[in-house]
Amino acid sequence: MTPVSTTPAARPSAFTQPERPRDLQIRYLTVGGSYVDVTPAANKHLGSRWHCHGCKAVSEFPDTDYLSRIREKANDHAGSCRAIPLT
Repeated sequence: MTPVSTTPAARPSAFTQPERPRDLQIRYLTVGGSYVDVTPAANKHLGSRWHCHGCKAVSEFPDTDYLSRIREKANDHAGSCRAIPLT
C-alpha cells in the first residue's frame, strides 16, 4: 500500500518571484511583496523604464529617463507600493 501524503502539494505562491526579463537591469522588492523591474526602454540607447508587478504601474517617460534617474523613481515606487501580485 502506498502511503498518502498529508502535506498539501506545492502551489505557486503569490509572492513567487516573476520570471526575470532577459534585459533586466535592476529588481526592487516592494513593501507589498511584489517586484519592480527596471529594463531598457524600447530604444535601448535613449533610456530605461520600470514596471511594477503588483499594481501594474509603469514609468511615465521611458524614452527620456536614463538609468541614473529611473533607479530612484523605481526605488521610490517600491518603497510605497502595497499592492500584492495576483498571479
